[in-house]
Amino acid sequence: MLGASVSLSSGFHPQSNGQTERANQDLERVLKCLVSQNPSSWSQQLSWVEYAHNSLPGSSTGLSPFECSLGYQPPIFPSLNSEVAVPSAHAFVQRCHRTWRRARETLLQVGAHTKAQADRHRSEAPVYVVGQKVWLSSRNIPLRSICNKLATKFIGPFTVTKIISPVAVRLKLPPAYRRIHPVFHVSKIKPVFRSPINPPAPVPPPPRLVDGELTYSVRRILDSRRRGRGIQYLVDWEGYGPEERSWVLARDILDHSLIDDYNLRVGSSGSARRRS
Repeated sequence: MLGASVSLSSGFHPQSNGQTERANQDLERVLKCLVSQNPSSWSQQLSWVEYAHNSLPGSSTGLSPFECSLGYQPPIFPSLNSEVAVPSAHAFVQRCHRTWRRARETLLQVGAHTKAQADRHRSEAPVYVVGQKVWLSSRNIPLRSICNKLATKFIGPFTVTKIISPVAVRLKLPPAYRRIHPVFHVSKIKPVFRSPINPPAPVPPPPRLVDGELTYSVRRILDSRRRGRGIQYLVDWEGYGPEERSWVLARDILDHSLIDDYNLRVGSSGSARRRS
């Protein structure tokens, strides 16, 4: 009824990845300020620092997460002041108010300082549109490579299918990466530019029909592993990038000379021999 919908962010979103760590750092700084005279009392102040942090209005909306979710700001015992006649209870509430105000002021100062430091190293993100081709950083992608240090730094290009936010986009990934969340932060992609010194990638060769089934050309075999009673080979396909590499059963490789060449290349002491 509210029109709310799920909009998952990137799994490697810098803001969301470091949000918990930065929140802990903010709480630590606030506790240092509050318990500077009595460091052993930090556990007594933790609940109020947590309350101040959760009810702190954000700079983008001016509202706290609690208020955005439930529509109102959580009060600190507002109705008990007139009903409770116990002096110690009033003193406790007043002490809570003082602690909350000090924590909130410190949080605002820490947030402003952290934002100023972070903005010094930030730059404007490119504006992407649906249908645009982009390169994807392979830093957090599990590429099937023999040597990760020498592996390609960017894979693709991939097509932008949706603009989630100004700093997050959804890409159309190949079936080999169906288990990877397709939303990425703009720091993990870069636009594709065409120039004479950077020609477009060649079109992959079409599959061939062999014995009534579609077959693809293999550039080389990279690795092998045992699965059950058979052996699988990591195949680098002709005309496709490293993101399309896949494990293939030995019986599905029609040209057995590829397997022979791989065994000769790794030698009798290679990883494939040991796994076999």
